[in-house]
Amino acid sequence: MTDSIRIAAWNVNSLKVRLPHVIRWLKDQEQANQPIDALCLQELKLTDDKYPHQELEDEGYVSLAAGQKTYNGVAIIVRKAALAPIASDESTTFLKQARNIPGFEDEQQRILAATIPFAGMQPIRLISAYFPNGQSPDSDKFAYKLNWMQSLEDWLVQELQSNTRLALLGDFNIAPADADVHDPKAWEGQNLVSPPERAAFESLIKLGLCDSFRIFEQTPKTYSWWDYRMMGFRRNAGMRIDHILLSDPLKEKCSASFVDKLPRSWEQPSDHAPVVAEIAKE
Repeated sequence: MTDSIRIAAWNVNSLKVRLPHVIRWLKDQEQANQPIDALCLQELKLTDDKYPHQELEDEGYVSLAAGQKTYNGVAIIVRKAALAPIASDESTTFLKQARNIPGFEDEQQRILAATIPFAGMQPIRLISAYFPNGQSPDSDKFAYKLNWMQSLEDWLVQELQSNTRLALLGDFNIAPADADVHDPKAWEGQNLVSPPERAAFESLIKLGLCDSFRIFEQTPKTYSWWDYRMMGFRRNAGMRIDHILLSDPLKEKCSASFVDKLPRSWEQPSDHAPVVAEIAKE
């Protein structure tokens, strides 16, 4: 048994296309003796009946998914070997499940939450989140984004009261600071970096969460998303819009947080890279 667990988030931009990448990455981490114990996916772009439960089960992972045709969709994948002995199937692995924000009517599948009983530590409440893109600050989609984030914040207040060990992971579609943008001047005032979005992100932090990436000294110009166009990845013209926010008890146990850029360099990649946080056990 290792003395820590690793949790991660990855916008795969179509699980049907990227399933081989997901399995490859998970197996690579295992072979390096640095396994990913829980992986939160975003942008599945497939319905629940098309979700590859069996393929992941065959590799040693159990998962929970909230799918949607063509768009959105989120999942939580857990390494079976990392679970407490009692957690042997979905009913005992994914406790207190929640799909989408309670009380917020929305056909878009963007939130999936469950409490995971990892071996050797107290359970952790994981929330896999795919924040709306927003399109542009003058659009209806932007208003929806801010409304969605306010509803998320209201729900998180309740979640944190009953789950002190909570991690919010996913594609936030927000670069919280200029240091998270390859060219802040060119992006000034635009979607993903606008003042209202950054203020909404900061409101989440003020609930008692922290940006795990910023706990540690990081290499400048580290990003998690690069546009497919104009050789964005090759030029490192990216943004850090994928995040792992941790409640205070998990922040105190966090020993590392980073972006793994390698999968972005693979053939036919997602435009996002996985982000990872390491949490020490008690």
